[in-house]
Amino acid sequence: MTDVTLCECFARDGLQHEPDFVPTATKRELIERFAALGFTRIEATSYSNPKVVPQFADASELLETLPRRGGVHYKATCANPRAVERAVTDAIAGHGVNEISLLVSASEEHSQTNLRRSRAEQWDNVQAMAAAAGDRFRLVGSISVAFGCPFEGAVPPQTVVEDVERFAALGVRYVSLGDTTGMATPNSVAALCRLVRRAVPEVTPIGHFHDTRGTGLVNVLAALDAGVRFFDASFGGVGGHPAKLRYGGGFTGNVCTEDLVGLLESLGVRTGIDHSALLDTALACEAALGRELHGRVTRSGLNPLIERRDAADAAARAPAG
Repeated sequence: MTDVTLCECFARDGLQHEPDFVPTATKRELIERFAALGFTRIEATSYSNPKVVPQFADASELLETLPRRGGVHYKATCANPRAVERAVTDAIAGHGVNEISLLVSASEEHSQTNLRRSRAEQWDNVQAMAAAAGDRFRLVGSISVAFGCPFEGAVPPQTVVEDVERFAALGVRYVSLGDTTGMATPNSVAALCRLVRRAVPEVTPIGHFHDTRGTGLVNVLAALDAGVRFFDASFGGVGGHPAKLRYGGGFTGNVCTEDLVGLLESLGVRTGIDHSALLDTALACEAALGRELHGRVTRSGLNPLIERRDAADAAARAPAG
């Protein structure tokens, strides 16, 4: 039993920010680790144009050799119909993903910068993508800069609600609300999450926060208090915009997985993640990138009170005699 569902994003959102190609075998080994830890949603790759995001030129090769664990959704990001066609081809071949995300931006200028097309053009794309996907995948809508745009500033909450409604009309039942450059605050997170849940109750919102200004964890708590139960995170707090793009400035990484798990578990919120292997996996992610990453828990260890609680729970479950 878990209280929240976490998606591990290191292999996609984390790696898209890295300028150096990470070997396919390394990606595969890390994704296998994530599944073994207990993550039931894992961003495995992206069907991006290899000329734009060369990190994922091996998308199909990776998926072809990746062992699957039952009960896990492996996700690929798709920005256009061609990407969905590639996902369908791999699915028909028997080694594709079982979840894909469809991208839009909540602001016009970010859409032009990140997707190279207008919001209207991208929504035309999304309609075509949903139709091409059919019922082969669980569809996840992804709304970038939902809490503020580095180019345009404030994003009207109603714009985000309307985007969620458009996804719902296409049969998309999960939608990620992206704080792409860390402009969200606990107040804006709580307000938007409550608004979305009230306006489009058939959609499950996903909190996708970046720790650009050190507010990632508190924004997760604000969303949790507003009823959100699905969250994205990345080991070591890595990630952000693709390496060849520059916007937002400063640190761009995601909420750090090991810190998030440590916080939630210390509050009694069950994540379903194996505590005993969490930090070894964080160190494996550091080894893959060849540097120390941003996880506090990686250096300090989990809160000792969590370990004592785990020991007490194990003792309580042990058979008598």
